[in-house]
Amino acid sequence: MQTRLRTALVAVLFLVAACGGEEDTPQARDPRPTTSAPQPTASFNHAAALIDTRDGSVIVRVEVAQTDEQRMQGLMFRESLPEDHGMVFIWFEEHSGGFWMKNTLIPLSIAFFDEAGKIVSILDMQPCEADPCDVYDPGVPYYGALEVNRGMFDEWGVRKGDTITLSF
Repeated sequence: MQTRLRTALVAVLFLVAACGGEEDTPQARDPRPTTSAPQPTASFNHAAALIDTRDGSVIVRVEVAQTDEQRMQGLMFRESLPEDHGMVFIWFEEHSGGFWMKNTLIPLSIAFFDEAGKIVSILDMQPCEADPCDVYDPGVPYYGALEVNRGMFDEWGVRKGDTITLSF
């Protein structure tokens, strides 16, 4: 059962094993003073997500969330995200359930994709700073999800059925 996504996921494992160190980037450092709110602790590897649409292709620079700690942190506490950037969440087996926006300060759109990289659902999400927060569930199983600034998928012409290929 070889697919482009499975190959990309295997490449992630090799990349993580080879990298080892943390990058000192603005995304990896939190310049805000210590407050009573929990502070981000995870660091992320970087990759590119190529989205093939009916009208062409779009490249998005992404941070990769593949561990439980990274997926829990996601884009929490970020005050902005460049237009052509995002975060990709990867699971190594079929996954279900939703995302929430607790402590996420910027509105996001999320595209859920299957093992072959085919987009199975796209949702728009609102920031949430206090419980209860909405849960954004695609209602279908998935292997990954790509978050970008809210509305960017519409701007890029990305729709359900388009494909995402990760490059590391």
